[in-house]
Amino acid sequence: MKRASLITVSIISAFSAIQTAQAADYLLPPPGSRLIGQNQTYTVQPQDRNLQAIGRHFDTPAMLLIEANNTIAPVPRPGTVMTIPTQMLLPDTPREGIVVNLAELRLYFYPPGENSVQVYPIGIGQQGLETPVTLTRISQKIPNPTWTPPAGIRARSLAKGITLPAVVPAGPNNPLGRFALRLAEGRGEYLIHGTSAPDSVGLRVSSGCIRMAAPDIQALFSQASTGMPVRIINEPVKYSVEPDGKQYIEVHRPLSQQPEENTQTVPITLTATFSDAIRQAGGDRSTIDKAMLRRAGYPVNVPVAKGASGPAAVLSAHNSQTSSVTGAESEGAEVTMTQ
Repeated sequence: MKRASLITVSIISAFSAIQTAQAADYLLPPPGSRLIGQNQTYTVQPQDRNLQAIGRHFDTPAMLLIEANNTIAPVPRPGTVMTIPTQMLLPDTPREGIVVNLAELRLYFYPPGENSVQVYPIGIGQQGLETPVTLTRISQKIPNPTWTPPAGIRARSLAKGITLPAVVPAGPNNPLGRFALRLAEGRGEYLIHGTSAPDSVGLRVSSGCIRMAAPDIQALFSQASTGMPVRIINEPVKYSVEPDGKQYIEVHRPLSQQPEENTQTVPITLTATFSDAIRQAGGDRSTIDKAMLRRAGYPVNVPVAKGASGPAAVLSAHNSQTSSVTGAESEGAEVTMTQ
């Protein structure tokens, strides 16, 4: 479990983490709270070949390592001290079944009857082949799946000079891995599945399916059940007013819509309801603006603005849909809060 206070991982403990890292498993916070976990620090070792490998040690998406560390190289130099963003706000959704937040490349699983949540890194659909935002359910559990490449994937592979077989048999080289959960979305073409390319987890690389590391999908498969709800959202901004009155904002880089977009600077559009909820919370505007600009991918404490009394209840507002843009609150924050 990753609930320890902020630590610096030594060479010995880093080696241990590399060998034994499993799903991030957190106790659910008290009623009304959404804050879980603690950030960690890690010193890059000579054997760490890339960010994906480091991310696997902590079950954290590579893209979140980039967000948290901003200017870090894809292959960081040994001795580099990194922030591991293992503190987060739970999505503002019912705590049941599976919740996927595409913007943070994370899957949240609430084991039935337990006071815990498991958090996994995922790979999602690439530009033009996006994973859909939807409320669906698990329609089928498939152990040892075979893979029949769809016509679109066959055509794209052929354009690259790769001829795919009609059917790829089950086994370690199967692109679906050893376990798959079919979603009741569309014609059943969307799966949560393993992969034979572990470095693809934590990135936008699939044709719309949700990819997981081999041990993660095995753990999820063993606990998930047919009919379990699956909520897929796309919310780069999360905001919480905790029961003790403390406020937190967690901002991720939004998913790019065009190859040339810079997700560090592209404006983030918030719904009018979400914008109003943040205003009513009375948090310090300059702190919010800085967080929107930085997009660190982990919760930032927002002090109550001078003269504001703060809200009496826990903030609960979604930002799952964008509305028309009428103007920006802060030019420097690169955020559009609709009126």
